[in-house]
Amino acid sequence: MNKLNHYLALAAVLLAASASACATATVTFVNPEKMTDVPRFQSDRVSMEEQFREHFNKLAAELPAGQALKVDILDIDLAGEVFPRVAVQDVRVYKGIGDRPAIHLRYSIEQDGRVLRSGDRKLTDSNYMMSYNNYRNEIYGYEKQMLDDWFRKEIVPAH
Repeated sequence: MNKLNHYLALAAVLLAASASACATATVTFVNPEKMTDVPRFQSDRVSMEEQFREHFNKLAAELPAGQALKVDILDIDLAGEVFPRVAVQDVRVYKGIGDRPAIHLRYSIEQDGRVLRSGDRKLTDSNYMMSYNNYRNEIYGYEKQMLDDWFRKEIVPAH
């Protein structure tokens, strides 16, 4: 094997090892059809679930290598209120009064099959329209910011 192939093989092994060592997230939506406020169309609900899974994976990347975040979403009340506009599209309106985001979740941080920490939290942000938001132009941005705040206050400092 020439030197270049040797370095490429070594780089591939190191990349694979680092990818498997990264913290991961497993997110389960428990009875989404019974949740307080989720999109009414199945395709929109699936898209919402994927958005939250991606976000929890992003958060889990901040955990030490080898740890896993497991989250059960028990209920969601998305920010704003939905007004059916036409048969195929809803419009979500944000007023900031009585329409705050809320997520009820159960979580655990695990490593090597051991639960390091766990809890049941009901997150809400009644000042969601007045707070700084990294995701203001994203779908579910208010919920993502609320999850970031919870994760950085409760999960990350414990490490």
